[in-house]
Amino acid sequence: MTRQPIYLDGFSTTPLAPEALAAMQAAWAGPGNASSPHAAGQRALAILDRGRKQVADLIGCSAGEVIFTSGATEANNLALRGIAEWGRRGGSERRRVVVSAIEHKAVLEAAKRLVLDRFEVVVAPVDRAGVIDLTRLEALVDDETLLVSVMLVNNETGVVQPIREVAQICRSRGVLLHSDGAQGVGKRPVNVFDLGVDYLSISAHKLYGPMGVGALYVASDAPKPVAQVFGGGHERGMRAGTEPVPLVAGFGAAAEVARSCLEADSERSAMLKDAFVQALSAAGVSYNFVTERAPVIDGGLALSFPSTSGDDLAGRVSKRLCISTGSACNSGQVTFSHVLQAMGIDGDVSQSVVRFFFGRMNTIEEVRSAALIIAEAVNEARTPLDESASERYGVGHEACAYRP
Repeated sequence: MTRQPIYLDGFSTTPLAPEALAAMQAAWAGPGNASSPHAAGQRALAILDRGRKQVADLIGCSAGEVIFTSGATEANNLALRGIAEWGRRGGSERRRVVVSAIEHKAVLEAAKRLVLDRFEVVVAPVDRAGVIDLTRLEALVDDETLLVSVMLVNNETGVVQPIREVAQICRSRGVLLHSDGAQGVGKRPVNVFDLGVDYLSISAHKLYGPMGVGALYVASDAPKPVAQVFGGGHERGMRAGTEPVPLVAGFGAAAEVARSCLEADSERSAMLKDAFVQALSAAGVSYNFVTERAPVIDGGLALSFPSTSGDDLAGRVSKRLCISTGSACNSGQVTFSHVLQAMGIDGDVSQSVVRFFFGRMNTIEEVRSAALIIAEAVNEARTPLDESASERYGVGHEACAYRP
């Protein structure tokens, strides 16, 4: 039997929880459309309602405030484009949208397209550690601002953003607040009322659930985003399309497990990360913390390895270890991470950055083995940084794939 590589790429996607798999298998055992009036439809609706409540319980809201989507990308688009459309239709005369410089492309690209609808899109800077600059943000949020979008946890660095403070700035000016919570929900305690957000995006496959399903939290007292997918008026008219009942079942089960395991998961993830760093040091590997002393999600780690290409390193270990970088591969050319650029990290250093996530299903033995694998590869690599992974391995190589 071929031994599976050690998986430390939990920022990209987490392994599927056994409970989520079991819930999906049970849901798939019988047909049923949740909109149908017969017994099979009622069974599907019951599964859908249970999954909605399980997700709601994880983030501290009511089930009616959870709108299912295909994932966080769609949820982000629904929040930004849906609220902009709400404003254009007369909900508000405000035409400014502020997003942080380190947002996922699903937010940045959605915001960019609002310019075509005559919105002003402003990018708020972050500091050297990747934390939103609250002073600069406060100066950018004015009486013309409709919506601010700042992510909960960054997907390349793991840095936790001060959303409560961002919410205070927004509230003082009557501005709506959206947060992409994909990397935080299910990995750390999240309560939408404590955070003060109006909208929160969630992705099931970032919290040990299935790919292809997510949700947008829409506060009961916040404007409802105008639907971006049209059809039968599902999900309270905000997202048309037959709900994927088995995926929602898996999403709900994963959310319930995450809620019950949050404290234990956090402690375990922190322990594994510390063990990995200690093992790297013991092996004589030189590395630097990209995030300095900024608060980072438990288990999340972004390291730069001096004089080593991160893509080259990921390629060298790819058969034994699943890790990734923040670089994007476009037509054979490796472009620098926009997140690291926003942090003011120069090209040479940014090319040497690798991200790791130590999660629920990792073991201490795996972590120590991973450190030794990295140490061996770093010693072998030490190649000039201008020799990209695409040149060494070809455009289609795993090490050159963008990890959202």
